[in-house]
Amino acid sequence: MFLLTKVLKKMIRRGTLTVIGPRGQRVEIGDGGEPRVTVRLHDTATINRIGLNPGVAVGEAYMDGRLTVENATIYQLIELAMMNASWGDIDFSTRLGALFRRVGRRIQQFNPVGRSKQNVAHHYDLSDQLYELFLDADRQYSCAYFGSPSDTIDAAQERKKRHIAAKLRLEPGMRVLDIGSGWGGLGLYLAKTAGVEVLGCTLSEEQHKVSQARAKAQGLDGQVQFVLQDYRQLASQFDRIVSVGMFEHVGVNHYDAYFNKCRELLKRDGVALLHTIGRSDGPGTTNGWIRKYIFPGGYSPALSEILPVMERQRLMVTDVEVLRLHYAETLKAWQERFQTNRDKVRALYDERFCRMWEFYLAASEATFRYGGHAVFQVQFARDVNTLPITRDYMFEWERAHAPAAARDIAAD
Repeated sequence: MFLLTKVLKKMIRRGTLTVIGPRGQRVEIGDGGEPRVTVRLHDTATINRIGLNPGVAVGEAYMDGRLTVENATIYQLIELAMMNASWGDIDFSTRLGALFRRVGRRIQQFNPVGRSKQNVAHHYDLSDQLYELFLDADRQYSCAYFGSPSDTIDAAQERKKRHIAAKLRLEPGMRVLDIGSGWGGLGLYLAKTAGVEVLGCTLSEEQHKVSQARAKAQGLDGQVQFVLQDYRQLASQFDRIVSVGMFEHVGVNHYDAYFNKCRELLKRDGVALLHTIGRSDGPGTTNGWIRKYIFPGGYSPALSEILPVMERQRLMVTDVEVLRLHYAETLKAWQERFQTNRDKVRALYDERFCRMWEFYLAASEATFRYGGHAVFQVQFARDVNTLPITRDYMFEWERAHAPAAARDIAAD
C-alpha cells in the first residue's frame, strides 16, 4: 500500500479518496472534503498492478471484482480522479510518459482492410439485443446534439441527425455516401427527409443485416442501399459524403488514404461532413484499457492531426464546429439506460461483461467532462464556390425541419 498511497497523494488533492486494503488497512487521501469515495482492493497483486500500470489495471480490477467501490458508483470514482487531473494541467513526467506511449501508436493503429473488419466485429458484432438496451429507438451510437441537458436521448439524437442534414445542404435526387453507416438510422433519415439516394457502407455484419431489414420495412430499399464493404473499395462518385463516428477507427497511418479516397469519391461540386470524437490537448494515444477491451485499433485525433492532411489532399475546410459537452450528456443517458436494463445485459453475457461496460461508459463520460475530449464536425468541399458565403442555410434548414412545437418556440 505504501507505494500506491504515495502515487495517489500526488494525484488526489481535491475531494477525498479512502482506500481499504486486503487486510482491512485504511488510507485517506485528499483534502477531507467532498466528493468522498471509498474503494476496497481485495488482494496485494491488484495493488501492485495498479501501481505499475493504472491505465489498464484499474479497469481490469473493477471488471474482475478485485476492486469494488463501497459508497459510490464507478463513475464517481473516475470523476474524482479526472477532476484532479485536469487536461490543462500536465507536468513534465506526464508529458514524457505520453511521448513514450505515442512511439508505438502507429503499430497499434495499423488498420488495413482485414484488420479493420476484425476490429469492427470485436465491438459492433456483439448481441443485437445489447444495443437495444441502452441506445435510443433509432440506435444512434454516436454523440447526440442536446438543446438542453433535459432533452431525452431520443430527442437529442433526432436533433443530431437534423443538425448534420442541415450542414450537407441536400437537394432531392442527390446521391449521398454514408461511410460507417451503423444500423442505418442516419441514411434512412436523410432519404425520408430530403429525398436523396443513399449508399451506406459498414464492416459490421450485424449492423448490415439490421440496416437492410430496416430499409425494406420502411419501403426505402429502392432509395437506400447498405453494403458490407470497406469505403476504400468503393469506386463511384457522390454529391455528398457523411461519416459519423467512423473516423475514430481509421488510425493515424491511414489519414492520407482516407481523405484521398474522400476526394476521389466526392464530385467537384460536392460537400462532405466528418463527425468524429477528438482531443483538445493535441496528439496523443488511446488509453490502454479502452484499446484492449473496447476499441482495438481506435484513436480520437486532435484537429492538428486532421486539418494538415486535408490540406495535403487539397480539400477545403468550409466549416468547423466543436461539440463540447454533448457527448458527456449522451454517455450519461446511455449509462442510465444500461443500469435500468443491467439484469437483461447480464442474462445476455455475464457479470464481468456488465462491469466492463459500466467502466467503459463511465470513463468515457468523465473524459468528455474533464479530460479535454470533444466532438468535431468538419465540413469540407473540393471547390470554393460550392457553398453559400454565410451559414444561414444551415439554420434555415434546421428550423424548417424541426418538430412543429420547436418551430413555434423559435418563432416566439
